[in-house]
Parts: sequence; C-alpha cells; structure tokens
Amino acid sequence: MMIHYKSLFILLAFLTISCSNNDIKVFQGQNTNLEKLNSSWVVINYWADWCAPCIKEIPELVNFANKNKDIKVYAFNYDQLEIDDLKPIIKKFGVEVPSLLTHPRDIWGIETPPILPATYFINDQGAIAASIYKPQTAESLQLILDELRSS
Repeated sequence: MMIHYKSLFILLAFLTISCSNNDIKVFQGQNTNLEKLNSSWVVINYWADWCAPCIKEIPELVNFANKNKDIKVYAFNYDQLEIDDLKPIIKKFGVEVPSLLTHPRDIWGIETPPILPATYFINDQGAIAASIYKPQTAESLQLILDELRSS
C-alpha cells in the first residue's frame, strides 16, 4: 500500500511541476497553468463540428460563461484539431469561449469522453465535481454549478 501512495505522490508532483509555467495552451485566451486553474471553478465542454447537439449547445455555453465571469469556461475540440484547422471552425460555430489546446487528460486526467457533448465541472481544489454526458442549456449548467457549490 505504501508503494501505491508513493506512486500517487510522484504523479501529483510531476503534474504540479509540469503544469506550473503557463504550459497549458489556450486558443482565444491566455495560456495558463494548473495553479491558476485550481484557484476557481472550471467548466470544460468537449465538442465537435460534426456533433449536432454540440453545435446547438455552444451558444448556451457562451451564455453561461458570460453570466459566470468568476469561473473559467473552456471548450475542447474532440478531434484535437491544429490551430489552423480549428480557427475557422470556431468562428463558423461561434465558440466564443477560450479553447484548451492542451488535452484535459494531461491537466486533470480526464480521458476523451465516450459520447458528445460532454461537460466537466472541476472545483476550486482541482477535483472533478461532475461529468455530464448530454446536451446542456445555460440554465441547466447554472443549476449544476449552483448545486455543486452548495454541497
């Protein structure tokens, strides 16, 4: 059991060190690091341009982000497109929240979800507080956030 805790400690130390110098890449936003992200609630929304519910959800996500300036809301393209390919798609579909270029797996251990759209709520301690695998509205996102904050 002691070896397990040592391994976990080493992994956490590695993640903390590796994410400490603005090495989390963000498109349409400032690059950041884990320390800065852990200072507030974070919402990550996985989407793709071929996912009709994702496209319908994007304005809701933007509306939610605009009403919650105290949290960080990011999109993450499921197909992990390069910036040159991502830029016109973001413009076309109105993704007006910053987009993570660094995979959430490398930040919080979030694997690529089995279904889209997928939304993750990460608390101000850096722990995944909720994983939602269905389309959301600004109102449903707000209800989830409010419930998580109060628990």
